Amino acid sequence: MLEICALASGSNGNCYYIGNQKDAVLVDVGISRRQVMERMRVRGIDATKIRAVFISHEHADHFRGVRVLSKQLNVPVYITTATFEKSWRPDRPAKIVNFEPGDVVDIGGFRIHTFSKQHDAAQPCSFRIEYEGTNVGVMTDIGEPCRNVTEHFSACNAVFLESNYDEDMLWNGPYPWYLKNRVASEYGHLSNNQAVELLKHYGSEHLEVVFLSHLSAENNRPEIALEAFSELNAKHCVRLTSRYEPAEIYRLKENLLVL
Repeated sequence: MLEICALASGSNGNCYYIGNQKDAVLVDVGISRRQVMERMRVRGIDATKIRAVFISHEHADHFRGVRVLSKQLNVPVYITTATFEKSWRPDRPAKIVNFEPGDVVDIGGFRIHTFSKQHDAAQPCSFRIEYEGTNVGVMTDIGEPCRNVTEHFSACNAVFLESNYDEDMLWNGPYPWYLKNRVASEYGHLSNNQAVELLKHYGSEHLEVVFLSHLSAENNRPEIALEAFSELNAKHCVRLTSRYEPAEIYRLKENLLVL
C-alpha cells in the first residue's frame, strides 16, 4: 500500500505526505508544526512513520515550519546547500542532510529522485518518490516544464501538479505589472493551461491520479482549474488540493480516495 495526501497546498503553505505501512516522508513544511500535526491527525496519519523531510526551495510557503516539526519528530531535513544558505535563519533546522539536484536518496523502502527545475529560488528542486515500482511526483513552483520535469512526470503513477493561475485572471487582476510578469515567466509558476498541456503530452497510461496543487488565491479558482482539465478527467482522476484543510488520502493501485 502507498498513500499520499496534500496536507496543505497553496501560496500560504505547502506540505505533501507520501507513506507506506511502515515509513513516510514529507515534501516541504510551509505551515506550522501545529497545523501539520493536526492535519495528519484529522486524516488518521501516524506521524511516527515519518523518516525525513525534503525541502524543494527556501520560500516561506515551503519552509517556515520545518525547524520545529523536524525537531519534534527528530527526523533529518534533506536540503541543498544553496537552499539552506538562502533560507531565513530563524527557520533553519538543526538536523540537515545536504543533497545535490540529481541525487537519489534511499530512505526505508523509498527511493527519492531529486531533480532541478526552473523557479526563482536559489537551487529549486522537485521530487519523484519511488516505492516498489510506483512513483509519486511532487511538482510545484515550476516556471515551465523543462526536460527534467517532463522526464520525471512521465514516470509518475500519481502527481501533485502545480496549476497555479488562470491566465485571464492573472493579466486582468490586481497584481502589479512586475508581479504578473514574474508569475508568468519561465521562472515563475505553471498556469492551468500549461499544466493541462504537460498532462496531455507527458502523462502516461499508468498515471492514476493528478492532484491540482498550489492554486493561487488571487489568480485562480478551484472550479476554473478543474474545468481546464475536464477533457482529461476520463483518462486520469483529477482532484483538488486545499490551502485550508488536508485533501483526501489516495491509495495507489487501489484507486481509492479515503476521507
